[in-house]
Amino acid sequence: MKTVFLTGATGNMGWAGFSELYKKQKFNIRILARDSKKNRKLLKPYMNDSLVTIIWGDLMKYEDVLEGVRGSDYVLHVGGMVSPAADYYPEKTLKVNTTAAQNVVKAVLAQPNNENIKVAYIGSVSQYGDRRKPVHWGAAGDPSFAGPFDMYAVSKCKAERIIVDSGIKKWVSLRQTAILYPAILKAVNSTVFHVPLAGVLEWVTIEDSGRLLANLCEDSVPEEFWNHFYNVSSGKDYRLSNYEFENLFFDTLGLPSMEKCFEPQWFALKNFHGMWYKDADILEDYLHFRANIPVKDYFQSMKKRLPWYFSLSFLAPAFAIKLFMKQFTEKDSTCTQYWVKNNTEKFAAYYGSREEYDNIKSWDDVRPVPMEKDYELALQKGDVVELDRGYDRTCSIYELTAEQLQSAAQFRGGHFLGPKDKIGTPGAIFDWECEHGHHFQASLESVLEGGAWCDECNVGNVYVETSPKNKFISQVSSVQH
Repeated sequence: MKTVFLTGATGNMGWAGFSELYKKQKFNIRILARDSKKNRKLLKPYMNDSLVTIIWGDLMKYEDVLEGVRGSDYVLHVGGMVSPAADYYPEKTLKVNTTAAQNVVKAVLAQPNNENIKVAYIGSVSQYGDRRKPVHWGAAGDPSFAGPFDMYAVSKCKAERIIVDSGIKKWVSLRQTAILYPAILKAVNSTVFHVPLAGVLEWVTIEDSGRLLANLCEDSVPEEFWNHFYNVSSGKDYRLSNYEFENLFFDTLGLPSMEKCFEPQWFALKNFHGMWYKDADILEDYLHFRANIPVKDYFQSMKKRLPWYFSLSFLAPAFAIKLFMKQFTEKDSTCTQYWVKNNTEKFAAYYGSREEYDNIKSWDDVRPVPMEKDYELALQKGDVVELDRGYDRTCSIYELTAEQLQSAAQFRGGHFLGPKDKIGTPGAIFDWECEHGHHFQASLESVLEGGAWCDECNVGNVYVETSPKNKFISQVSSVQH
C-alpha cells in the first residue's frame, strides 16, 4: 500500500481529500494536525484505525513535518493560512505559508528515496491578481502577480516557487480556485465586500476538490502529469461573475433581492483576484475528479446540508439584512467603508479614485453585463483581450534560446542573466533582474510555465497598477480601464 502524507487535513479541502483517500481503503494515510479540542473531536473515529496515522504537531516545526514525510510515497501539501484569517494577520500568513513549504522541501530532500516521492502543492487563483473583463480569461503560465495588500497571494507565489525550484524531482502545483461548501452559505465577514461585482471566478465544489487529491495518488496518473502547473475548477457551469454568485446565493436561501439588501458603494471596484480558465479541463482529463453537477443544483444541495433554521431565512426582511450587513462594511480596518473614510492607500487600491467612488450612484453603475462563458465564442465576439507572455509558446521552454528568454524577461520589464550553458536543462536555476533592478533566481518552469517573478517586489507590494515598468501589469491595467 502506498503511504500518503496530507497536511491541512482538518481544513475544508484537506478534510475532503482525507475523506476521499479513506474511502478507497488502499492507502496508508498520515495527517498532520494541531493538537486542539476541536481536532481531537474531529479525528476521534480514526485514532485507532490501522489505515490512519495522526501526527499531532505544527507545520512550522520541521521535526513534525519530517515525521509525516519519512516513508511516504506522496506528500499532499494543502495546509496553511487562508482567508479570512489571512486578511487579519498578513505577516503571519506570509511566515506560516512559506515556512511550511520550506519544511516540506527540507524533509522530502532528506529522504534517501527523494527522487521517487511525489509532492503536490496547492496554489491559488490569487496568484493571478486582478483580472476583470476584458482580461478575465487566463491559463497557467500567465504572469502571476499579487495585488496590493494581498499578502496571502504573496505567500502563495513565494511558497509555490520554494517547492518548484527546490530540486524535488516530481512536483505539481494545483492552483485552487474558490471552493463551494455548505458553510459558505452562512459565512459572514468583511471579505464579502472586497470582491468587485464585475469580477469573475470559476468555482470548484468541495467534493470535486477532495476527489482531485485522492485521484492524484492513483497509479494510473501518467508521468507526464508531473512538473507542471494546473488550474482547478468544476468546469464551465461554475463560471460566474461575482454579481451572479451573489444573486445565486440570495436566491438559494430564499432571501430578498441582493440589491435590496446591500448598497452598491459597499463593494470594491477592483483589486481582487479571479478569472475564468482556458485550460481547467486539462486537469480533469488527467484526474477525472468532477461530478458535473449543475451549479444551481449544487447550491440547492448545499442548502439542504445547513442547520434547519436556514429554511426560515426567507422570512428575513430586506431592511433587517441591510442593517445587519452594514457593520461588515465599516466596523474595522478590513472593511471597505472604513477605507473610504480612514485609509487613503487601500481606498485607492480598491476603488481607484474619489471620482470613481462618487460615480457609484445606483446599481446600474456596478451591475455587469452578461458575459460569454465559452472561451472560443468570447473570442469571436471580441469580449476578451488575449495577453501575451513575451515568447513563442508553441516551443518547449527547453528549446528556447537566450535571446527568446531575454524577450520573455523584457515583457515583464526585466532581463534574463543566464547562465546560457544551463538552457535546456529541466529544473535548472537561472539569474534574472526584475523591472525594479532586483536580482533573483528562478527556473524556467517557475517563470515561464508558472508565471513567477520577483519575490522582493511582491513582498514590498510594489506591483501597483500605475507602474509603467512591468509591461504585463501595465497591459492588464490599461485594458481594464
